[in-house]
Amino acid sequence: MELLIVADTHVPKRARDLPAPLWTAIEAADVVLHAGDWVDVSLLDALAARARRLVGVYGNNDGPQLRARLPEVARVELAGLRVAVVHETGPKTGREARCAARFPDVDLLVFGHSHIPWDSVAPNGLRLLNPGSPTDRRAQPYATYLTARVAAGRLDRVELHRLPPR
Repeated sequence: MELLIVADTHVPKRARDLPAPLWTAIEAADVVLHAGDWVDVSLLDALAARARRLVGVYGNNDGPQLRARLPEVARVELAGLRVAVVHETGPKTGREARCAARFPDVDLLVFGHSHIPWDSVAPNGLRLLNPGSPTDRRAQPYATYLTARVAAGRLDRVELHRLPPR
């Protein structure tokens, strides 16, 4: 099972649309995980129409229309891998321990908010992934998203993709 992991798209505030290479990757993925800050419901509709399967949550920049359609935390099992998606996890200091305590029954936690790519493992084995942002790199050198593969309850081939400058 091929995953595409994205967050902090901020369309149309930070970009009019998602970059073309990201749309191509979305259409190729079996499951798209979006960790919030869509900003406009039209992007949710577009992604839902083009993705084979979409799992998403709302972020702090998402208004009532998005919050009415998306949860704060999404939980799903993908090919035996227990996944949670959330927008915010708090400060980077202590993140692994804090998230392991909050999500003790999860193998993978996908989160956003910081626009900073993150890949770490908590002491209990919880993998934490943040894809950065494909539209608003802030102080990062590149706009980014992640892809990964899930098979038999295991996550592998996690790859950070850099998008060309706009």
